[in-house]
Amino acid sequence: MGIDTERDIEANLQIGPTDKGMVRLFIEADGIEIPMDFDPDEAEEIAEEIRAAADAARKAGGRKGKRR
Repeated sequence: MGIDTERDIEANLQIGPTDKGMVRLFIEADGIEIPMDFDPDEAEEIAEEIRAAADAARKAGGRKGKRR
């Protein structure tokens, strides 16, 4: 199963700073909680990857400028 495989799973994503100076991505789905902590530099790299993926998706014909 790859990144392009669709799944019918709902999940919640929260993003914020921790009291230890990390950036936390907190994912909750089907009773499972996954906290993922990154130092600020790693978080910046992840943000750049998300922006690049959004640009590529737009070029591939994805939703243009719409947000949920």
